Amino acid sequence: MAERHSVDEYLETIYFLAFPIGEYTPKGAGSPPLASRVAEMLGVSRASAGEMLKRLEAEGLIERGAKKEALLTTTGRARAERVVRKHRIIERLLTDFMGYTGYESHERADALGDTFTDEMVERIDEKLGHPQRCPHGWPVDPEFEQKENAELAPLATLRAGERATIVRLAEHDGDLLHWFYDQGLVPGRELEVRRADSAADQFTVTTDDGERAISEKAAAGLFVRPA
Repeated sequence: MAERHSVDEYLETIYFLAFPIGEYTPKGAGSPPLASRVAEMLGVSRASAGEMLKRLEAEGLIERGAKKEALLTTTGRARAERVVRKHRIIERLLTDFMGYTGYESHERADALGDTFTDEMVERIDEKLGHPQRCPHGWPVDPEFEQKENAELAPLATLRAGERATIVRLAEHDGDLLHWFYDQGLVPGRELEVRRADSAADQFTVTTDDGERAISEKAAAGLFVRPA
């Protein structure tokens, strides 16, 4: 059913597609249509996603571009950015104040999104000292996030011998996010690409605690600042 996820969750998903970095970027001319990508990210059927997209368009939150892609309207973008910011502040509340791990905070923040009003989120933000990033490295301020995108690259695009610092972790795949934390591949970690073979779905990197193999999927979800 289309109501499995809220309007805000759909807007948050479309926001990531509108300001892509790495895993949200369509690849090649055969890219799947928007409804398919939204459905995959939210774990719903394409029919449910299509139904909700029609509702968002009717409510003036998205509009169709020249190629029938969904574009956030001014109203839709403002609401999507508010949702994104709220999610990241709640994650910081869960890690900084309640002691949850970064992975746990992401899971629980999804469930708590509708619990806190905008006024409550502003109070939380103030009490936490206005944190600049969520636990996974994504800026709390969406405008700064969009500017910073140009400075970052997925680890999967680096070549052997290049060094970089991890800045953000992909959040769209809970199992992958959990793996990042288990491996200590967290924001601020420095690494060097030893071998890069996308054809074999294999990257090898070294960090201060040794060498490890990373799949291309994982390498595409580590957003780094090249040295």
